[in-house]
Amino acid sequence: MEIFSQGTAVLKGNKSYITEFLLLGLTTDPTQQIWLFASFLAMYLVNVVGNSVIIAAIWREAHLHTPMYFFLSNLSLVDICFTTVIVPQMLANLLTHRKTILFSQCLIQMYFFVAFGITDSFLLAAMAIDRYMAICNPLHYIKTMSPRHCLLLVMASWVVSHLHSLTHTILMGRLSFCGSNVIHHFFCDVQPLLTLSCSDTSINEILGFTEGSFVIMSPFIFIIFSYVFIACAVLKVPSGGGRYKVFSTCGSHLTVVALFYGTIISVYIRPSSTYSVTKDRVVTVIYTVVTPMLNPFIYSLRNNDMKKALRKLTRRTE
Repeated sequence: MEIFSQGTAVLKGNKSYITEFLLLGLTTDPTQQIWLFASFLAMYLVNVVGNSVIIAAIWREAHLHTPMYFFLSNLSLVDICFTTVIVPQMLANLLTHRKTILFSQCLIQMYFFVAFGITDSFLLAAMAIDRYMAICNPLHYIKTMSPRHCLLLVMASWVVSHLHSLTHTILMGRLSFCGSNVIHHFFCDVQPLLTLSCSDTSINEILGFTEGSFVIMSPFIFIIFSYVFIACAVLKVPSGGGRYKVFSTCGSHLTVVALFYGTIISVYIRPSSTYSVTKDRVVTVIYTVVTPMLNPFIYSLRNNDMKKALRKLTRRTE
């Protein structure tokens, strides 16, 4: 069967198969693209610098070498990677007229986006384990949250996330795209690609709704149950000040969990037939760009140990 190159498509027999996609982004208005470029560049820089400072502060301060901050430093690293997969490509598209991306590059971007997103989810669950053990089982805390166990939790988060992403990427790579090559999004996400495929996507959708829902929802359900037990334990504390102190240590984590899962569930835990271009692009911006940028502020502004570590780090760099 002879194959002929034809711009963004390849002819196989009587069908034309897509070799690259056109990312429409958030807008086609040149004026809006300028201020969007400035806004997203600023948010990306704040994200990279803020999370890097969190990692540096935790690494330099010996009293922060605890399970909670170990997980937080890993979360900050993943947040940097998460946005780096998406934002630089989006910024380049906002500045250029050519907004295309090769099919292979599209799959790579989707792979790392899914992998880092799921890693984020599992790390948030690991942080919930740490809070649960510290509050509900303090006598077993040191043994359960040993450095070895914490390292295993982080390694398991990375391995499971990348295996999950690899499975979906392989299944996506087996699909054919022979119609429109226009992606109404600012990066290669699972749902927009499925809507463009001219193949049978039932296996992808079934796996995404079952295994994908399990991978996304199981950490979230675990976090909810952990905080139910934490709340019951805290309510037994006789001192109002003691209850406030315990809740304040969990407040930052709960805020990040609410921002992350509140947006990601609304996009992914549903059939692709209900995909909405305008709504989903706005929601996706929140969990891909805004939430990772806010995480350093959420964890540092309400945490006295982090504020002290950041002040020390600032003095050392002056």
